Amino acid sequence: MALLKSGWLWRQTAVLKRWKLNWCDLWIDGSLCFYKNDTRRELEQRIGLKTASIDVRSGLECGGVTPPESNPRENLIVVHLRDGSTLNLCANSEDEALAWKLTLLETRRNPVFVYDPYDDSYQAVPLNSYHTVYITPGAGPGTQQVVVHRDPFDGIAESVALGLLAGVAAGAAMRSFLWMPFFFC
Repeated sequence: MALLKSGWLWRQTAVLKRWKLNWCDLWIDGSLCFYKNDTRRELEQRIGLKTASIDVRSGLECGGVTPPESNPRENLIVVHLRDGSTLNLCANSEDEALAWKLTLLETRRNPVFVYDPYDDSYQAVPLNSYHTVYITPGAGPGTQQVVVHRDPFDGIAESVALGLLAGVAAGAAMRSFLWMPFFFC
């Protein structure tokens, strides 16, 4: 699994709203991991940004958040999560905050495809990150670029028709049983 970005970020705690300095790793599968130090031995929190994040804002776009001491407002990064909460981060410089924002947005946008050898097609579900094939735009020279085009409505008509047929067959088979309670009254 590839590491997109790592470095020190200030993170605001959820309960006391205090700022803590954490080592952060952003992996290509969308995992944002917070550690106590850069040895990566003690994982404090892991957030899956591909499914949990809605929006990422930085700098003066972050209203209502006060940065830690000796850091200007331009260093702030706010990640809005699906459960309604926010993840407040602060970088050491404005350029670093912008780099983190762009990397977080790129992580949300890039698909991760998993190859299932029994299905012989690519699936957009990251089941196990160790068996993952990453398809990114602008691959380097000498590599093959795989384009996967899937119709989202492929196979829906067959399943609807099969469901209707099964319902008609079940109704015809159980029609005589539905009148049985009236025979005993």
